[in-house]
Amino acid sequence: MRNMPNLRLIEAYTIGGLGGYIFYLANLPLPWVLGALSSVMLFQGFSKRKVYCPDPLKQSGFLVLGLFFGLYFTQDTLATVAPYILPYVLSTIALVAVSILNSVLVTKYISVDKITSVFSSIPGGLSEMVIASESLNAKSSLVVIFQTVRLLTVLFMVPFIVVHAFSSNVIGQDVTAAIGRTYEFGGWHYLWFLPAVVGGVLLKNKIPAGIVIIPLALTALINITLIEMATLPPLLLILAQITVGIGMGKGIAFADLKLGGKYCIVYFGLTVTLILVSFGLGTILAAITSLDLPTAILSVAPGGLIEMVLTATTVGGDPAVVSSLQLIRLLFIIIVVPPLLKWYFRKMQKEKIA
Repeated sequence: MRNMPNLRLIEAYTIGGLGGYIFYLANLPLPWVLGALSSVMLFQGFSKRKVYCPDPLKQSGFLVLGLFFGLYFTQDTLATVAPYILPYVLSTIALVAVSILNSVLVTKYISVDKITSVFSSIPGGLSEMVIASESLNAKSSLVVIFQTVRLLTVLFMVPFIVVHAFSSNVIGQDVTAAIGRTYEFGGWHYLWFLPAVVGGVLLKNKIPAGIVIIPLALTALINITLIEMATLPPLLLILAQITVGIGMGKGIAFADLKLGGKYCIVYFGLTVTLILVSFGLGTILAAITSLDLPTAILSVAPGGLIEMVLTATTVGGDPAVVSSLQLIRLLFIIIVVPPLLKWYFRKMQKEKIA
């Protein structure tokens, strides 16, 4: 009986690894993340069993990806990103505004209240949106379901479209393939990653997505100021992506999606609309700045940060710029948007009572 967790963990990685490998052979984008996610989600849906993937293990996958992303930062990155911040924030505000307007508009045709609909559609921060919606007495269970629909739509559509649009010669190329061609064992140089690992573990709850952002920031800081850090082993990157995919797939249940019923189609449509709008805003951002088109589109796309950065690596975009701008979007949406929406809806409720 003591070996049961170990056996279940082997089962989880077998399912996730097979899914990732099938996606890899099929030349699909982000194979190790999306393949693992899909296989775990399907396994749970048909077997009615939960796969075993403890949260600390999932967090370790995010942490390793944070280390990996941090290696892309150079001394020129901050100078490169700075001129784009204002137009990027304006693009983010426009994207959020479109999301809110569309989600309010559909409530005229479906029996979902405006508060629930708005928090179900905001592009980012599922847990933060659920907490904010609960404080306004919205149907938080529906927020979870529709945010899950939004997340799945973005994760599968954006990488697929961008990879096929911008890298026809390397469709399906896994990010680790490029790393593998330049990999050299770093030996004692890997100890330089220790501060980033410790910082990520200790400070992960201090800021949104801290388990990714803090290791990313500390790795970038060390890489820029102290020493050129060693390249991470390709196998470690594959395992991290599979781990993240398993963890995400574990949290998605067919039963939850069924509870959303026909309205899931509505919020799928809203997400597709938002993706198209983000592509338009990304194109405008590329036109008015010196950003290349893939980097601009992936920076404006409605998340998630990890998947957009991995896609940027695949299509030849700038992963450091994408991660920097996606971080700004994430912090803006998580820190600024919920309080503003709560203030607005409470004001509306008071006016109705008056």
